[in-house]
Amino acid sequence: MAQAEIGIIGGSGLYQMAGLERAREMPVATPFGKPSEVFRVGVLEGRKVAFLARHGRGHTISPSEINFRANIYAMKKLGVKRILSVSAVGSLREDFRPAEMVLPSQFFDRTRHRASTFFSGGIVAHIGFSDPVCPEVAEALARGCGESNVAFHRGGTYVCMEGPAFSTKAESNAYRAWGMDIIGMTNLQEAKLAREAEICYATLAMVTDYDCWHPGHAAVTVSQVIECLNRNVGNAQRILRVAIRAVPGERNCKCGQALAHALLTDPRKIPAGTRKRLQLLIGKYLKPKR
Repeated sequence: MAQAEIGIIGGSGLYQMAGLERAREMPVATPFGKPSEVFRVGVLEGRKVAFLARHGRGHTISPSEINFRANIYAMKKLGVKRILSVSAVGSLREDFRPAEMVLPSQFFDRTRHRASTFFSGGIVAHIGFSDPVCPEVAEALARGCGESNVAFHRGGTYVCMEGPAFSTKAESNAYRAWGMDIIGMTNLQEAKLAREAEICYATLAMVTDYDCWHPGHAAVTVSQVIECLNRNVGNAQRILRVAIRAVPGERNCKCGQALAHALLTDPRKIPAGTRKRLQLLIGKYLKPKR
């Protein structure tokens, strides 16, 4: 029986979810190692929810050190079908102001050192990723922003940089010239792995600063980010509670069939160890071995 139907990944500043009833801590083992933290599983707005602190409680894990595969696999193992991801971001646009929210519809990868797929070790899969955000989850987050009276922007591109250092001015201005809208360090891998796991995914991006391109923000400091985060976290929790209620009970999107036509490897050629490791993800598409 599924432990949860909806997952929440809390980013910088959001290390717990207020209002989670009958909450219990649940460690989850995965074939990809340990997730960032033990999960908090309980009931929120009448729905079974699993909460995970992306950077660990106390923010001990750097963006490049996050075990994204373990985090998403663990969500799948708990029964999660939709993930609402909260992330602190810098704005690359004048009209995307600090303390506002953005619901990006696209991602652009500028990372270099991260595992971004479950499929290796003798198996190949090519998922469709042209539209990386689930429209149903994004719509629920938009409703959450609207009912919470929080200024927000729908759409836009989230450029995912490696970090942990913030951008140089040259990088920041280049991203603006390319048409990027916000910048963060974590959500690209989550979105891609969630799609491979056939889990719906969308981001609630909390704008904390103008990166370093803005004349009035020559350099981003951690203290500035934290100050804005503290203002944003309460808003984010209110938005999430409304969004949890707004998420439909049944999925009418295509996320749940992402692997239906993605597996290229002859099932007879998949190594036994790889088949076992990925059984949770691919079992329904493979005929039993004879």
